[in-house]
Amino acid sequence: MKVPGVNVVNVVNAVSSKSRKGADMKSHKDLDVWRLAVDLATDVYGVTKSFPKEELYGMVSQMRRSAISIASNIAEGAARQSNKEFVQFIHIALGSTSELDTQLEIAIRVNLTGPESLQRLQDTVIRINQMLRGLARSIRSVE
Repeated sequence: MKVPGVNVVNVVNAVSSKSRKGADMKSHKDLDVWRLAVDLATDVYGVTKSFPKEELYGMVSQMRRSAISIASNIAEGAARQSNKEFVQFIHIALGSTSELDTQLEIAIRVNLTGPESLQRLQDTVIRINQMLRGLARSIRSVE
C-alpha cells in the first residue's frame, strides 16, 4: 500500500468561498485522503479474510463498515454545496477513523491475526486522521 505525502487539500481553490455552489469543485476522487481511505477499506477487506469464521458477523463486519464509512463520508461531504457541510462530513469520517482504530486495537489484543498487518492498518488510519484534520482546517481557513 502506498501512503502519499502530505497534500491534504487538492481542492483548496474550489472551497475558497462560503458557498461552493457553482465553484470549480473537483471530484472527491481527486482528494489524496479519499484515495488513501479507499486503499484502507480494500486492505481491511483483505486482512479480515483471515479472521476466524465466528467473527464474520462481529469484528469483520464492524471493521469493514467503519473502513467503508471513512471514504464514503469524504465523498458525500465533497458533493455538498457548502464548506460547512463538507467539514461536517469530514468530522463524521474522523469518527469512523476512531472507531476503526479502536477495532484494530481490540483485534491486536485478542490475536485475531498477525499484529504486523493490523499495525500497518492502524498506521494508515492515523495518517488518514491527520489528513482529514488538515483538510478541515484548510476548508475553514478559506471561509
